Amino acid sequence: MMGFARDRIFVRMVCALFAAFFMPSFASAEIEKMVSPSDEGLSFYWWPKLAPIKGWHQDREYSYYYAYNAFAPDGFTFKNADTVMYASAVYKPRCPKLKTLAEFIENDRKNNEANEPGISIQEVAPLTTADGQKLRSFTFFPTKGAIWERVSYGEEDDYYLVFTVSSHSQRGYNETVSDYEKLVTGYKK
Repeated sequence: MMGFARDRIFVRMVCALFAAFFMPSFASAEIEKMVSPSDEGLSFYWWPKLAPIKGWHQDREYSYYYAYNAFAPDGFTFKNADTVMYASAVYKPRCPKLKTLAEFIENDRKNNEANEPGISIQEVAPLTTADGQKLRSFTFFPTKGAIWERVSYGEEDDYYLVFTVSSHSQRGYNETVSDYEKLVTGYKK
């Protein structure tokens, strides 16, 4: 009888956890929240819900692999495309030392400079989402390497939002930046 009671408690706990992540939340309605079992326990996935862009598709496999909303051009996967787009929602309690969006951005900037010596990082015009939030945007261009990126940062309730276009070529970046802008400006809470 005791084992049955423990099993019922476990089932209730799993149901409560499931409901916490899958029930609609008015505070962050456009953050997709998923949880799945893994060898290490439960894996949590949070990313901005984005409207599809013509010529692009969400690569679900790589979205789960990298834990962000991964997009690839039609006919390619996230792994084999020259240029990709992705978005993440970073849960603020997971980075407690970063108290503001400005600190979060500065931390990202420092990490990029440490990992890519000589990278050119420039702030560019902000992008405005469909609900009016202005996202600070930066380009991360190589001086030696081969990755061209634009990253836009915002926040929504308990999450820092990060939207990225990343290309292995300057040409790919230039050809994709307008699709990236559509993806970001179409986002709304």
